[in-house]
Amino acid sequence: MTALPQVLDDWYALCWSRELTSHPRSVRLYGRPLALWRTASGAPAAADDRCPHRAVPLSLGQVRGDCLECPYHGWQFDAAGACRSVPGLTGTPESPGRRLATHAVAEHDGVVWVWGRAGAAPSRAPYRFPSVSERGYHTVLDRVEARASVHAVAENALDVPHTAFLHKGLFRGAGARNEIQVVVRRTGRTVEAEYLGEPRPSGLVGRLLAPGGGAVVHFDRFMLPGIAQVEYRLGDRSHLLVTTALTPVTETQTVLHVVTTFRLPIPAWLVTPILKPVARAIFAQDARILAAQTRTLEAFPDAHFYSTELDALGPHIAYLLRAAAQGDSADATPPAFEKRFSMRV
Repeated sequence: MTALPQVLDDWYALCWSRELTSHPRSVRLYGRPLALWRTASGAPAAADDRCPHRAVPLSLGQVRGDCLECPYHGWQFDAAGACRSVPGLTGTPESPGRRLATHAVAEHDGVVWVWGRAGAAPSRAPYRFPSVSERGYHTVLDRVEARASVHAVAENALDVPHTAFLHKGLFRGAGARNEIQVVVRRTGRTVEAEYLGEPRPSGLVGRLLAPGGGAVVHFDRFMLPGIAQVEYRLGDRSHLLVTTALTPVTETQTVLHVVTTFRLPIPAWLVTPILKPVARAIFAQDARILAAQTRTLEAFPDAHFYSTELDALGPHIAYLLRAAAQGDSADATPPAFEKRFSMRV
C-alpha cells in the first residue's frame, strides 16, 4: 500500500511543556531530527538537530542564555538560527553558511507545537484543546507510541466496529447489538461521524461514562494534520472528550499526546485513578494490532484496503491528508461531503 505523502505545512505536538526544561531535547518529525530548547526568557525554540560545522547533534549540547551550544566545538546559535559565537574565531561568527534551519514554535495548553516545514511562516494557529480550562472539567494527560502511520492510528482511534472485538468487555461487545444511524460530514480540514440513537456503550468505560445508562451523543472527529477526537455526552451531567494529537516520528511510528477532559456525575477523584490504567489497557490492545498491521503492510507492499461504509472515517482521513500534502487549499477547495447510513453496535 502506497504511503501517504508528508504534511509539512502544519503544526505538530512534539512534547509536553513540562518536559522542555533547561536542557535541550531531541525529537523527530517525519524522521527528521529536531532540537528543542528554552531560551533565557523561557520561550521554546526549535531547529534541525545538526550543527552546520561538523553535523554533531545540537541536542547533546547546552543552553547558554538564549543560545544552543554545540558540544563539539562550542558554536552557539540563537532561536532564529544565527550563529552567535565560534570560540577562537577572530572574525564575525555570523554567515549564511553557518545558519541553522529553524522551525516556528508555539506553546499553549501545556503542549509545545512546532511547524513542520523549516523556515516557513505558519499560516494558522495551532489547535486548542477544548474544555481544558473550563470550570467543572478535569484533565488527564498521557503520551503513548504506536508502530503505525498517522493515518492508521487516526483510523483506529475513530473506528467503532473494531471495539466490539478487540476491546470486548472493556468497551462494547458485552451485550446485544443495536442498530443506530451514522452521519458522516467532511469539510475543508475536518471529517466527523455523528452516531444517532446510540445506547450507552457496554463494558467498563460505558459504565464510568453513564452509570445510569441511557442514550449518548457521540461524535468522532479528525482534524488536519493529526487531531483525533472522540466525544461522548449524556445530558448535562456527563461529558467526555478524548483529544489526541498525532505526531509522525517516521512513516511507521507515531507518538500520541492524549488529552482527556471530562465532567461526570461521580466525583473526579474516583474516576481519575482508574481512567489512565483503563485507557492504557485499551491502547495496548490497539498498539498490538496496529504493529501487526504495519508488519503485514511491509511484507505486502502492494496490498490495498477494501472498505465498506462501516469504515466511516478512514478513507476521508486519507483524502484530507493527501490533499494537504499536495498543497491544495484545504480550507476552501475540497468539496463538502455528507452521507447517512445505519450500523449495528
